Amino acid sequence: MPRRTATMLTSTLLLIGLLCVGVLIPVPYSAMWPGPTVNTLSENEGEPVLQISDHRTYPVTGHLNMTTVRVTGADYTMNLVEAISDWLSDDHIVVPHDTLYPKGQTAQQADQQNAEEFSQSQDSAKVAALEQLHIPVGSRVIVGSVVKGSPAEGKLHAGDVVKSVDGTGVAQPGDVAKLVTKHKPGQDVVFNVVPSGEADKAGAATRQVTIRTAKADGGRAIVGIQAMLGHTYPFPIDIKLADVGGPSAGLMFSLGIIDKLTPDNLTGGKFVAGTGTIDDNGQVGPIGGIAMKIIGARDAGAQYFLTPKDNCAAAAKNTPSGLRLVKVNTLGDALKALTDIRTGKTADLPSCTAG
Repeated sequence: MPRRTATMLTSTLLLIGLLCVGVLIPVPYSAMWPGPTVNTLSENEGEPVLQISDHRTYPVTGHLNMTTVRVTGADYTMNLVEAISDWLSDDHIVVPHDTLYPKGQTAQQADQQNAEEFSQSQDSAKVAALEQLHIPVGSRVIVGSVVKGSPAEGKLHAGDVVKSVDGTGVAQPGDVAKLVTKHKPGQDVVFNVVPSGEADKAGAATRQVTIRTAKADGGRAIVGIQAMLGHTYPFPIDIKLADVGGPSAGLMFSLGIIDKLTPDNLTGGKFVAGTGTIDDNGQVGPIGGIAMKIIGARDAGAQYFLTPKDNCAAAAKNTPSGLRLVKVNTLGDALKALTDIRTGKTADLPSCTAG
């Protein structure tokens, strides 16, 4: 066999061998890439994303798209070849697995956390939108969060409405802790709650949940929840969006609600996408995966992208051609930006710059 042929054959076999080894070598990384983008003003899987009943709404046009990121699952083990391939890709990011899934967190726990964060973001989006429109919002005591590994995990969930503890009604979040700490560690506490998914339905039934208390530092009894004030609304606002988790769509949900409740067409028919958490006061917060979200938005046809102030520097490093980043810090900022976009005053838009 000629020496050149032998060398090429040896090199080919070596490369094949290295690829086989690479496929077998697990690495502690996960991948992220652009996910679907959904217009909050339109339909998803055949039904409106935002459904408002018993209150006047107005026709809407244009796009106010929320954006998502796809990630490898908590139980998925990436190999070396996949990690290198994704690292070289323009539309994938490789990150340490623990960045997305803290050590010990199962796939089920990750899904539950994402669902709870999504539920809370919907609540805050509704409150921020109605407060912006000076529409009164009521309140109620809910489960704000559940501590991992606590007695309440799997029994109570974020968004559950707490009606009573041991038969005593609660009006403020602090009432829950007072009633729980009347017990000694190891004793049972009985909660009457309305599950989060049923809370806004007329005539929703309560269910009884019994939890055995644990001992906290200092010896007091705990169940492992953080109670907080939730809200009641003067008319039904339902957000229908399957297979989406996390809090990052809050800003776009708020804008979509405002658009439907006001005669002004917020976008003027333009294609606007965006992201950002939102709190009850309309403060916009940063999110993860910003680079993937702006790619997904531009691929969908977005012209403008509402970008949380604290994500601006990262987003500006690799902005897709044809997409304009607009910096926002509050719901009011976003509404002002939409007014400028609608009226053609785009020179006034606050922009993002790479840090």
